[in-house]
Amino acid sequence: MMEQIAADIRKALETKSFSGSLKFDCGAAGVIVLADGTATTQDRETDCTLRLSQENLVNLLKGKLNPMMALAMGKLKLSGNPGVAMGLAKLLG
Repeated sequence: MMEQIAADIRKALETKSFSGSLKFDCGAAGVIVLADGTATTQDRETDCTLRLSQENLVNLLKGKLNPMMALAMGKLKLSGNPGVAMGLAKLLG
């Protein structure tokens, strides 16, 4: 599942840019790292980490989960540079 999500993000990165590095940490389900113009399931240090469930990640990427609401409701936890996370809106939009 995580590899499929990463593949979908790679497809979006073909036409949109993302600067910095960001990790979606879905705990036991795995991670997706956006860095260097691609998305991978290989864990590494990043500028920003978003911790959320795999289900919430899917909803976030489909635009069904508002990132600000998710933060406020505790469905998403952010650590590191929030400016990098803001760049995610351009990628998803």
